[in-house]
Amino acid sequence: MKVVINYQEYPDVEIEKKVLQQLPGVNIVESHTRKAEEFIPEVRLADGVIAQYAPLNSEVIAAMTCCKVIARYGIAVDTIDLAAAKAKGITVCNVPFYCLDEVSNHALALIFALHRKILIGDRLLRENKYKLQRIHPIPRLVDLTIGLVGFGSIPRVLANKIKHIFARTLVYDPFVKHDELASHGVEAVELEQLFHESDFISIHATSNPKTKHMVNRKLLSLMKPSAYLINTSRGALIDEPALIDVLRERRIAGAGLDVFETEPLPPESPLLRMDNVILTHHYAWYSEGAIRELKETAAGEVLRVLRGEEPHHEVKV
Repeated sequence: MKVVINYQEYPDVEIEKKVLQQLPGVNIVESHTRKAEEFIPEVRLADGVIAQYAPLNSEVIAAMTCCKVIARYGIAVDTIDLAAAKAKGITVCNVPFYCLDEVSNHALALIFALHRKILIGDRLLRENKYKLQRIHPIPRLVDLTIGLVGFGSIPRVLANKIKHIFARTLVYDPFVKHDELASHGVEAVELEQLFHESDFISIHATSNPKTKHMVNRKLLSLMKPSAYLINTSRGALIDEPALIDVLRERRIAGAGLDVFETEPLPPESPLLRMDNVILTHHYAWYSEGAIRELKETAAGEVLRVLRGEEPHHEVKV
């Protein structure tokens, strides 16, 4: 029995190996590629796969001859062709609840840093150029409105943390009923209203072909000049060139971005040279506790399926 573990950012996969070695005679193969053409020969004879960033597109899945389960390191499964996996009878699993506190805290940290202009203040102080006028204006958060795009597990945790910080919390999620949103103390609105009325907008939607560039030029044009955009979800949700334009032209106040359309962020990206943007390297999910939970859960799903048991977190198509 062969299990391929594809990873890029972890120092090792000893946690996963400890779980998977419960399978008699298991052969665990480590992979580090992000290229489909290199991944195909590695997974051709695999019974199970755990993947971080390597694509499991239709070509990769078509090449698999005996795979029973694919586990994705993380919540999102946009790197996996779910229809192709289903057609071949491959079970796809994710880790849906491992970093709720971490990502909601990261989004909140970006909100606070943008609002209080922490990076600007730090730079001005270091350059001996600080004047109070250079950080104007800073309104009170308690007078402002925040909008959450999507209301899955992470934004629900975030909404609970901010309920006494902002005056209003607006939510757009067409898959959640209005009475359920009301029970969380948030207001259900359409997407255009959210972008028009919010002072901070935090993106938490699922990435798929239908949501690609859902935050487009039209929506960005509805934002207040004093408003900020935060994205800790997926880079493809935002039309990045359109965002760069509105940031460059100061049509919005700024942005806090942990994710990008191309990762790692290319060194020629204009975002790297903008003083109204805070950038982090797609690590909103990270803490030592979260990574242990992520690794144990992903490996546990593969273990269960290869034992003939039901997984805990199967992704349904």
